[in-house]
Amino acid sequence: MAATGQIEMLGNRLEFDYAEGATGYVLVLTRLITGYWFLHAGVGKYLAAEPFNAAGWLVNATGGAPGPVHAFLVWAGQTPWMLEFTNFMIPLGETLIGFALIVGAGVRLAAFGGAFLMTFFYLGNAAWGHGYVNGDLFGLMMFVIVGTLAAGRILGLDAYIEKMEFVQQRPKLKYLLG
Repeated sequence: MAATGQIEMLGNRLEFDYAEGATGYVLVLTRLITGYWFLHAGVGKYLAAEPFNAAGWLVNATGGAPGPVHAFLVWAGQTPWMLEFTNFMIPLGETLIGFALIVGAGVRLAAFGGAFLMTFFYLGNAAWGHGYVNGDLFGLMMFVIVGTLAAGRILGLDAYIEKMEFVQQRPKLKYLLG
């Protein structure tokens, strides 16, 4: 299956093949770098001398500035079961998202998960001491690009998974792959 796309821009329908040439290599490289970034972040939390604890960030992330998710983050940081859930899910999520991107399996699902986390990281840093355009926003955009362009279909396992009979019989699964 060739990795192609269709877009409508300014009333014109465009078809393009991004699997060939430099675009495909850049997309694979973007997927691999983004995957490594999250895999490293997740595994690093497991290997750290101290157990991962998000409480400080959750309660103090916005520096007290009222941001779009400030109240939720403070609540999550001060609610024992939610903090325990967060402390478990952040490293696990980062590790699984990173691994999925590196091997190119379930890339759209992984990219959605990564974009979800990066949205909270971006809005959680709503004091925007480094400006509105910062590393969290760039991370969010990397996940949007990788997921939107179905980067797992190029030198990734998704190209093979989509050909499996199980997936062929359930075409909606292709929305999770790519």
